[in-house]
Amino acid sequence: MTAIAATPTAASAVTRRSSRLLAAGVVAGPLYVATVVAQYFFRDGYDPTRHAASVLANGDFGWVQITNFAVAAVLTVSAAAGLRRSGVAGTWTPRLVGVYGLSLLGAAVFVADPVEGFPAGTTAAEATVTWHGSAHLAAGAVGFTCLAVACFVLGRRLRRAGRIGAWRYSAGTGIAILAGFVAIAGSAGATWGVLAFTAGILAGWVWLSVTCAKLAR
Repeated sequence: MTAIAATPTAASAVTRRSSRLLAAGVVAGPLYVATVVAQYFFRDGYDPTRHAASVLANGDFGWVQITNFAVAAVLTVSAAAGLRRSGVAGTWTPRLVGVYGLSLLGAAVFVADPVEGFPAGTTAAEATVTWHGSAHLAAGAVGFTCLAVACFVLGRRLRRAGRIGAWRYSAGTGIAILAGFVAIAGSAGATWGVLAFTAGILAGWVWLSVTCAKLAR
């Protein structure tokens, strides 16, 4: 590390590498969200006010959402590496973001269960709980908890640095993520729970993009 730090060319290469990794975090959320939104227009029966995006992994075009999860996982883990290399995000924020990235991979491997109305024609009786659906939920619970805690941990560093506005934003995002997950878990599929969950996911992706963009400058 000393030799690298002492060589301007090598140090510049490390900086460029960190910037590329952080750029992955900037695009991860927008790409994921754009892919989900695009599916709304060609996935018959999908209703974002009733169905979480995870259910898109079912049906004939389920591979699109599975791929979306996998790509988001790779980009998020890359972002975690960029956060670590930056030296500004501390030790635990990159680790927690990395676990969130791995949870997205888990979401790709363990497909969510079908729900009433999706895939099109699925009845309430057919929307049963399976082992892989339970594993999907478990991966989500771990991932969203880690992302929320990452927001709180980074927020604490920001507060200590006197960046009060950034601290409030980071902590507020963490609260939104946890609130969204609790809402969908306790709403029994009600519209308000699904929308709260979606809002929490969006808040988390925006936080990752904003954080990586600022550190990549």
